Amino acid sequence: MQYRVLGKTGLKVSVIGFGGIPIQRTSFEEARDSILKAEALGINFIDTARAYTVSEAYIGKALEGRREKWILSTKSMARDRESMARDIEASLRDLKTEFIDLYQTHNVRTMEEFDKVMSEDGAYSALADYVAKGKIGHIGFTTHNQAVLDKAIVSGKFETIMFPYNIVEHQAAEAFKNAMEHQIGVIVMKPLAGGVIADGDLALRYILDNESVSCAIPGMANLEEVINNAWSAETYRPLDEAERERTLKIAAELGTQFCRRCGYCAPCPVGIDIPTMFLLKGYKERYGLEQWAIDRYFSQKARAKDCIECGQCEERCPYDLPIRNMLKEVRQCFEE
Repeated sequence: MQYRVLGKTGLKVSVIGFGGIPIQRTSFEEARDSILKAEALGINFIDTARAYTVSEAYIGKALEGRREKWILSTKSMARDRESMARDIEASLRDLKTEFIDLYQTHNVRTMEEFDKVMSEDGAYSALADYVAKGKIGHIGFTTHNQAVLDKAIVSGKFETIMFPYNIVEHQAAEAFKNAMEHQIGVIVMKPLAGGVIADGDLALRYILDNESVSCAIPGMANLEEVINNAWSAETYRPLDEAERERTLKIAAELGTQFCRRCGYCAPCPVGIDIPTMFLLKGYKERYGLEQWAIDRYFSQKARAKDCIECGQCEERCPYDLPIRNMLKEVRQCFEE
C-alpha cells in the first residue's frame, strides 16, 4: 500500500481509503469483514457520514479494539452551531470513540450555505469548539460546487477538502493544485463516477497520477471491491499513452449528464430507485447486458413510468441533473 500526507494535518493516509456509503446496504457482518480485509491490505483511512444511516454504527462496532489502526473521518450536513454539536456527539457515540481524526462540514451547495456555516452561530464554530476540547483532530470541507470549493480553499479555515474527481469530472484539477499550495489535504469522492466507470483500476490510477490528491475513497461494500481497490494502489504505475487515450474515450462516451449514484435524490415519493433506473439503462446500452438489464428493470416494483414529476429529486441532486427528463429517457430505452 502507498501512503501520502493529508496536507497540514500531518496524517499519513493510504492513497486508497475506505468509502463508507455502500455498507449501509449490507449486513453488519459483511461490513465488518470488508473493513478488516481493508485493514489487512494496508488501508488505514475510513470515511463515513451522519447521513449514511447505519454506516457510522457499523464502523464503530467493527473498529472496537482496533480503533488505533485507523484514521477515522466523518461528516455532517448541519449548518448551524447547535445542530453540528448534536451531530458530533452522535458520531462519537455511534463510532464508539472519544476522538475523531477528521470531521467535515458536508455537501455545502451554495455561497449562502457557506456563509451560514461560517457565521458566528454556524456549524464551523461547533467544530472549532470540539477541536479545542480534544474530541476532533481536524476540520474538513466537502462540496460538489466548484465556486464554493474555491472559497473554502482560500478561507484558510479548512485542513482538508473533498470533491468529485475522476476520468469524466476533472474540472477541479487546478483547485487541487491551489489546495496543495495551501497545504490542504485533497480527498477525492466519486473516483469511479458513482460506478459508471467499469474499469476501476484505470479510474483509480488516473486519480493517483495527480500528485495533488492525498487520498481517493471509492465506496466498498464487499471483499471483492476491497481487494480490487487495494490492488490498484499496491501495483500503481502511471498511465501510459494508450491508457490515457482510453480515458479520453470513456469521458467522451459518458459526457457530463449522468448519475453518480450518490443517493441524495431519495426518497422518491412513489418508491422509484432512481439511481438503479439509470444504472440499468447503462448496462443495457453500454455494457452488452441487454437481457440482464431488461429482466432486472421489469422486476422493479416502481419504474421510470411511475414518475409523477414532482421534482423533489431534482431539488436534492447535488449535480443539478434533469432527473425527470432522464427518467423519460429510461422509459424510451426500455420501450415502456
